[in-house]
Amino acid sequence: MTNDDRILVVIPTYDERDNLPRIVPAVLEVDPRLHVLVVDDNSPDGTGEVADELAARHAPRVHVMHRAGKEGLGRAYLAGFEWGLGEGYGWIMEMDADLSHRPEDLPTMIAASEEHPVVVGSRYVDGRVTVVNWPISRLLISLFGSWYARTATRVPVRDATGGFNCFRREVLEAIDFERVQSNGYSFQIELKLRAWRKGFRPIEVPIVFTERDTGESKMSKSIVREAIWKVWKLRFLDLAGRL
Repeated sequence: MTNDDRILVVIPTYDERDNLPRIVPAVLEVDPRLHVLVVDDNSPDGTGEVADELAARHAPRVHVMHRAGKEGLGRAYLAGFEWGLGEGYGWIMEMDADLSHRPEDLPTMIAASEEHPVVVGSRYVDGRVTVVNWPISRLLISLFGSWYARTATRVPVRDATGGFNCFRREVLEAIDFERVQSNGYSFQIELKLRAWRKGFRPIEVPIVFTERDTGESKMSKSIVREAIWKVWKLRFLDLAGRL
């Protein structure tokens, strides 16, 4: 099996030492083609050391990238994408470390990626909402955020803010990472928009999103504020042909 037959799951981490030993083995059990890259932003709780232990235990399918400090979700994913492309992986996926994205949904996404270059694991398909243990306030924020992003950018995805996605390598190769402007909540929106504008239409497949049961959410007011104005900047850049 060559690397271009394999699938890299990029998992950014910051203070996820309790969740990482749960999510990594669960991902590896799904499919022998799956590899994991943990991108740790120098977590003060020792997540990086836990990641190294997992890499040693599950070599050669688990890899670790240590970064100097907390630089944001977008920068972490881009670093992971660059590494995965350099290593020749045929598919690269995004996945949270906190088990809100279920490993059991991976086969559906992988199967869809055989025919579709961009697969979005979606919480909002065919009028259904598949979210577990979220307060109604958080659900409404997410629903509004996806509607707002879709309205502003015209990207044809109902779960525009979702972070459980699969890209064939040619999609990420077509995107100029140096031009990506978002780093927080809006990063997922921008990534889908740029892929779509390069001619890769996303397909959404249903997943079940479960609220984390360990650790704290990384959502903050500053991340939400960035998303509110950033989507309109992306729209204007798109209209001007400068995206």
